[in-house]
Amino acid sequence: MSTISPASVLQLAIDRHPTLGEGRLICIDGPAGAGKTTVAAGIAAGFDAPGERAARVIHMDDLFPGWSGLSEVDAQLADLLLPLAEGRAGSYRRYDWVAGQLAEEVTVDPVPLLVLEGVGSGAARFAALVTLLIWVEAPHDVRMRRGIERDGDAFAPHWEQWARDEAALFAREQPRERADVLIDGTHPYAGEDSSNR
Repeated sequence: MSTISPASVLQLAIDRHPTLGEGRLICIDGPAGAGKTTVAAGIAAGFDAPGERAARVIHMDDLFPGWSGLSEVDAQLADLLLPLAEGRAGSYRRYDWVAGQLAEEVTVDPVPLLVLEGVGSGAARFAALVTLLIWVEAPHDVRMRRGIERDGDAFAPHWEQWARDEAALFAREQPRERADVLIDGTHPYAGEDSSNR
């Protein structure tokens, strides 16, 4: 795998025509604990510059209605992305993991760059709105350790079912096969550029 920096990933997106209204959408998909959030933060930080509007990062974890919510996220993505594609504000209901229920509605105004990171962000239904699709992966043990470090003991009982749900989602949506860039999340940004796909 070749090395790819956040700046290189960002440049790939900037070199493409806007796909989300007048803005660009980078989706970062891959299994839990692969390193997607780290990749998203690097890309967004590289985009932000004095005098320019900042990139907006949205985490799919805020859109899932709980541990069993992978199959139900399409409606949330539609409410978020379809209005933005028309130059209007989109929205989603944030899920409160502590309370175990949907919380407030979050409004997302059009921005030059929206970074959507998390499992299911590369849903095929919205492929025409995606400027750049990134797939991040890492070995099972690395991902599980990260998940437990991030979410504590609350994560462990749900890991196996979540992994099965992920596998079903990825088999149906094929985000890895459609990705423009593949990144080894063990060492983010040491990845394979497959932008000609």
